[in-house]
Amino acid sequence: MQSGTPIGGREREILTAIVETFIATGEPVGSRTLARSNREGLSPATIRNVMADLADAGFLEQPHTSAGRVPSTEAYRYYVEQLTGNARLSDESENIICDALGGVSDVQEFMERTSHVLSLISKNVGVAVAMNGAKNALEHVYFSRLADRKVLAVVVTKSGVVRDRLLRMDIPQADLDAAARYINENFRGWTMETMHRELARRVEQERNEYNTLMKSVEQLYQQGALATDDSPQVVFVEGAANLVVGEQDRNNLQQLLKTLEEKQKIVELLGAYLDTRQEAVRVVIGLDQTDPSLRNLVLIGSPARVGGEVRGSLAILGPTRMDYQHAITAVSYIARMFDKVLNESE
Repeated sequence: MQSGTPIGGREREILTAIVETFIATGEPVGSRTLARSNREGLSPATIRNVMADLADAGFLEQPHTSAGRVPSTEAYRYYVEQLTGNARLSDESENIICDALGGVSDVQEFMERTSHVLSLISKNVGVAVAMNGAKNALEHVYFSRLADRKVLAVVVTKSGVVRDRLLRMDIPQADLDAAARYINENFRGWTMETMHRELARRVEQERNEYNTLMKSVEQLYQQGALATDDSPQVVFVEGAANLVVGEQDRNNLQQLLKTLEEKQKIVELLGAYLDTRQEAVRVVIGLDQTDPSLRNLVLIGSPARVGGEVRGSLAILGPTRMDYQHAITAVSYIARMFDKVLNESE
């Protein structure tokens, strides 16, 4: 068997047994251990031959101090691909999640509790990122020209928050009214961040027909007329101490903990691996392309939506030796619960 060759039924069963046994025990797995639980009644000698083939194909590794084998990164990836997605949470985990998250009507509170409950039931790191969403969505804007080349910009969000800014600029009131009308008609309900990006795109696209209206709109948003005081994303991380037990490299541990403390890196990590167009939970084994200190970690995550609109993301970070089925099912369950609970509250 060579790397990339499809695995037969017998090899698949033995590889699955090795991965699940190692996840459960943390000890290298030997042929005699597998023979005792093998449904086909295979002998240790036959199993050893299959294990040798799996090792040659890059699915198994052998620690120097042990006669047993442990799964490689490729083995974990193959194992995850074979999971059916039909598993359900245990009653205990489901009760823990429902008790923690039931009845929460605020996105940030939901995500803060999510990071805690994911850490609790996975015994790894729980991560949740909340976007301000509706709290940061536009209801309407109003611009008023004052004396001495000043403009008062008033922004009202859908949650009822009113923000005003005094800008030093010289735009006639008629042009301010036209700019406010354009923004209100085109962007009501948009988050500020999304609106800024679209305005920049439209200004660039229409530069050849650069009229007074678009020039006024560009001046206003570039001067901060549509800025908000809120950070676009709030990050919650809980359970970093769970990684201390399994990390033997002290220097890597320090770098790992530092990475988890830097909220922007967490946002970038989830942004790099979670596709907001996909509904399914994503499993990424080996995160060293993003950060070398994360090379031995796995990300199991999902976007969090309310009525189809992405309002954040949630994930479990842990070592390659983790209960994948349980973690995937928990992340999927909470993502669905997020949509249901927040939809009902809004």
